[in-house]
Parts: sequence; C-alpha cells; structure tokens
Amino acid sequence: MTDAALPAPVTGPARDRERIAAFGFIAPSVLIVALVFVLPLALLLGVSVLDARGDITSAHYTRLLGTPYYLGVIWNSLRLGLLTTLIAFLVSYPAAFALARARGALRSILLATLFLPLAASVIVKAFAWTILLRSDGLINTVLITIGIIEDPIRMIFTQTALITGAVNIFLPFMVLPIYAVVAQLDGRYAEAAATLGASPVVVFFRVILPLTLPGIIAGVALVFSLSVSAYVVPTLLIGEKYPTLATTIAKAYLLAREPGFGAAAGVVLLAIAVIVVALSARLSREPT
Repeated sequence: MTDAALPAPVTGPARDRERIAAFGFIAPSVLIVALVFVLPLALLLGVSVLDARGDITSAHYTRLLGTPYYLGVIWNSLRLGLLTTLIAFLVSYPAAFALARARGALRSILLATLFLPLAASVIVKAFAWTILLRSDGLINTVLITIGIIEDPIRMIFTQTALITGAVNIFLPFMVLPIYAVVAQLDGRYAEAAATLGASPVVVFFRVILPLTLPGIIAGVALVFSLSVSAYVVPTLLIGEKYPTLATTIAKAYLLAREPGFGAAAGVVLLAIAVIVVALSARLSREPT
C-alpha cells in the first residue's frame, strides 16, 4: 500500500492572492480598532505633553507625580482598587464553590442574582446605596425602629460606604470568572490527594487553589481595573472627601478647563490598568 501523494505547496501568484484575501478580511477590523482605540489613546498621550500654547512640556506629569496632594490622589485610587478587590475575592471565592455545587432551581436563582444586577447601570446601583445609607435611609430607619440606636448613624459619605458600595457593584465580575473555573474542576484530584494522606489544608493549598488560579487572576484583573478607575461610585458615596484619579480627570476637563493635566491623569490611570492586565497575563501563563 502506497502513501497518498501530498498536495503541492501553494507558491507564486496563488500565495499572493491568499495573502491579499486574508488582508481584505482583517483590514476592516484593524481600521476599526485603530479609529476607536489607538487614535484616541494617541491623542490622549499627545494632549498630556502639550501646554496651553501647544508647546511640548512635562509640567503636567511633574505636577501630578511631584505634588503630595496628587500622590495622595493616586494612592486613594490604588487603595480603593486594592480593598475592593481583596474583599470581593474573600466573598466571591466561597460563593463560587457554593454556586458550582448548587443544583437545579437553586443554581438558577443564584445565577440570576449575579446576572440581573449587571442589567442595571452603575449610577442606579450607586444611587440605591445612597438611599440605603443616608440618615433617613432604610438601614437607619430599621435600626431606630427596633431600638438598637436612638439617633441616625452617619453612613453615607464615609470610606466604609465607598468600599461597601464598590464591592457590591463589582462583585459579579469576581464571582463569575472563579465560578467558570470551579464548575469545571474535577473533584477526583482532591480525592486522590486525600487518599495519599494529604490533609484538607494541604489539599486546598496544593490542589484546589492552583487549579482555580486562572479564575482568580481574571477576577482580580477585572475588579481592580474597574474599581481603580471608578468615577460614579466615589462621587455618589463619598464625594469630595476622597478624591481619586477618575474624579480628578473629570474636574480637570469639566471645571478647571485643564485638558493637558486631565490627559496626564488619564495616562497614569491607563498605565496602572495596563500594568495590572500585563501582570495578570503573565501570571496566567506561569505553570502551576
């Protein structure tokens, strides 16, 4: 029995036609990405290094990175992102396992509680928290009615309100990536480790946690990127008491009329997000 003859490689004009056809397919996508993503970022970077007269300057970055107040603003954004991500992870990790182990109608209900809030805008959810936390809001009213407190407790416009609202709003973006990994987890790995004498703690840290790490990395990258750049949540839940990079950008463009400084703050915020995404991508490629 003879082997079938292999097809001749495509060469010459035929290969050129294939390349032209492939370029024709990807050209519209490349053009769209260039117009809606690359060009705005290039303009943002360009504006950030221009002064009011159009001359190139680094004054905006010097002001942003060399002033204690604005360094505090950057730290406020990072702190908001870190605390929101940490608390969301601590809540989401066991919730993802509970969701993966639920069956039937219970799983459908739990999934609905995650997906339905995504249909509402961030503004609506942030306003809902202001209604709950204000002095005459639902929480204070209930506490006064049942006699736990006599006077309303200040809840709104506090860092506790900010972190609580941010965690609640961004929680689904942590739960869902972890759940997607946990739902595919083969329970026989943990059983095999236990059979070999591993304790539950060892099984968790040596088997379960490494296997769920891709979902954790994806959730952390999503929640941190969303929370560190949040504008509506800090504006409605804490106001001027907790300035962040996002609110600083809005003030620079809308109030102070300083597009160069606002663009510089936007570049710094973008750099933070890019670093987080790059680290997440690198960690996701690391062997566990």
